[in-house]
Amino acid sequence: MDLQACTEAIRQKVGADSGLNATLKFDCGSDGFVYIDGKSTPNSVDNEDKAADCTVGITLDNLAALLTGDLEPATGFMMGKLKVSGDMGVAMRLQRVI
Repeated sequence: MDLQACTEAIRQKVGADSGLNATLKFDCGSDGFVYIDGKSTPNSVDNEDKAADCTVGITLDNLAALLTGDLEPATGFMMGKLKVSGDMGVAMRLQRVI
């Protein structure tokens, strides 16, 4: 799954109102970014590198696994496959969305 496919999958899951009430960025390093604006109405998802309330550092492969259900968020965090900086509460709310 490439970055555009991941972005579209996240856009479908987030929908118009995710209940996130915050901004979150997936930082996939050299592969790019997926930015979720859960404060705007409707919510938006794009590939811009903007400041976010919470940033999740993750490889593109692990992001794809997260979206397909092959990687559980808590397990990925414990195994070091994703690193969270900023507001951990936002990351916890994201679990309900993703």
